[in-house]
Amino acid sequence: MRLLLTTLILTAATSAFAQQTQFDATLAGHAVLPAETLFPAPSDAPDALKVSGKFTEPGNRRSHAAPTQGSALPFDGQPLQGFSGIKTVGDGTYYVLTDNGFGSKANSADAMLFFSRVRPDFDTGTVEIEDQVFLNDPDKVVPFPLTMEGTEKRYLTGADFDIEGFQFVGDQIVIGDEFGPFIIVADLESGKITEFHETVVDDVIVQSPDNPFIGLSNPDAPEVKQNIKRSRGYEGLAASVDGDMLFPLLEGPLWDTEKGAYETIADGRTALRLLEMNAQTREWTGRSWFYPVEAPDHAIGDFNMIDETRGLVIERDGGQGDSEFACKEGVTENCFKKPAAFKRIYLIDMEGVAPGEPVHKVAYIDLLRIQDPNDLVRQGKREDGLFTFPFVTIENVDRIDDTHIIVGNDNNFPFSAGRSLGAPDDNELILLEVGEFLKARAK
Repeated sequence: MRLLLTTLILTAATSAFAQQTQFDATLAGHAVLPAETLFPAPSDAPDALKVSGKFTEPGNRRSHAAPTQGSALPFDGQPLQGFSGIKTVGDGTYYVLTDNGFGSKANSADAMLFFSRVRPDFDTGTVEIEDQVFLNDPDKVVPFPLTMEGTEKRYLTGADFDIEGFQFVGDQIVIGDEFGPFIIVADLESGKITEFHETVVDDVIVQSPDNPFIGLSNPDAPEVKQNIKRSRGYEGLAASVDGDMLFPLLEGPLWDTEKGAYETIADGRTALRLLEMNAQTREWTGRSWFYPVEAPDHAIGDFNMIDETRGLVIERDGGQGDSEFACKEGVTENCFKKPAAFKRIYLIDMEGVAPGEPVHKVAYIDLLRIQDPNDLVRQGKREDGLFTFPFVTIENVDRIDDTHIIVGNDNNFPFSAGRSLGAPDDNELILLEVGEFLKARAK
């Protein structure tokens, strides 16, 4: 029986990587939101949030420099940066989630957490901001001290959570956090936190090094060692098309205590847990699947379902910059030292895949080889007519219709420079025609 089970798992694992078909993607639109897009904190926010990026000096020390309008840290206001999740509304607008701030928990105590409704105009190449909602916790739902603990509104900051994927459930927004990793729920209109959930996998609480409970002295807390790496909590959060289930996807593998190693599938490939949560009750179902990555150092960027069994997953390496401008032997200045080499969107299929097995990785498009026959590119034009999306963090993908998807980067403002050497990345949203890709299914 054990041999049979091993054979079945190995077959399933192998099928997850077999028959991956590459499809072309054609640029159908390109819109840019400038990196230096700032806005004032809400009128009732404490003074500490009126200027952001004050703790980004070496060692996360305070900067006493005068705030700027985006030319240098700190900033007068809050930057609209770091899109880390996207959801199509259907009327030409999209909800986007802003990342935790300035790259780490330690330097983001004055970076506010919020989501926005934006309208890209692919004819003009611009992006209009239509609405913003700031997350807050006046009812003290979050069970650990917040940065703004002593204030009335208790606005959330990037020192509290690193918010990534999200979904709407009724009049609530459900958000995946990377620090805990946690699931938090907020009122869609006010941004007020209404629920807080720890992550439980196989009856074990998942904790990263940034989990606040690791550092809190609580004799009643269960003994849980960190079992996922820093910055490897939730990155994608999909929902079933009927709205019944949520599918949070971890960015990195869990630690397998029995094997003394990070989780892999039977053929030895590193695999990430795709979890299942009841969308209405927010209870973990106990079921999970595996998403195998193509290399151990790869991470996922976003995850959204497109029908009952199929979904889109961004998988990427840690490089940034067009390889056309890579450093060569003897040349180490004004070039990309680690250019982007792997930036793909996979179409996965869960048809017939039992819990505990790896999903089928059916097809992919290469974001470093996008066709641009109509010359729609607004940044990053190349002589060969190809368009590349060479950002270190690409964290937004959703289907628009039967032939188009939208893709966006997390620009990590002002620290990422993958489009132009020495210049901070803008937030870019691209419209891709991928009709044949969206038809792919597991055989």
